[in-house]
Amino acid sequence: MEFEIRAIEPAVLDQLRKTDDAGREPRVIADEEGGAPLRCCLRRSAPGETIMLVSYAPLRRWAAETGADPGPYEELGPVFVHAEPCEGPEPGYPESMGGPHRVMRAYRPDGSILDGHLLDGGRSADASAASALLGELFDDPGVAVVHMRAVEFGCFMFEARRA
Repeated sequence: MEFEIRAIEPAVLDQLRKTDDAGREPRVIADEEGGAPLRCCLRRSAPGETIMLVSYAPLRRWAAETGADPGPYEELGPVFVHAEPCEGPEPGYPESMGGPHRVMRAYRPDGSILDGHLLDGGRSADASAASALLGELFDDPGVAVVHMRAVEFGCFMFEARRA
């Protein structure tokens, strides 16, 4: 099954840079050490980059597009983004978004959760292995969207949709 990996859309990023999905102003951070996972371009921040920490509700945003109602499955969580518009992600699976503990959550078209798979650091950072799992998830016709999340912090990493 063909799928595409999606970062947070530029129009949504423009909104989040003003007021996040929790109704707050974003926190601007001078990232001295680097390494923060950026959801705007699906790479890690470089030392010294200016980034923002915002609250983001990915299922709410997806539901507004599709008419789904995620109900209690809607989650709001912290994500890092560039403080200014950036070039966006490279095509393909973002290996830099892998980490020691990740989960892929599959959602139905109505917004309810259908499946979930834990991935260790090796599998979540391996484009072939992670893409194979995404392909298996999308082989189920009941899967509309898949979210990758960090288990440790509950953060949204990226979204995958059918191509």
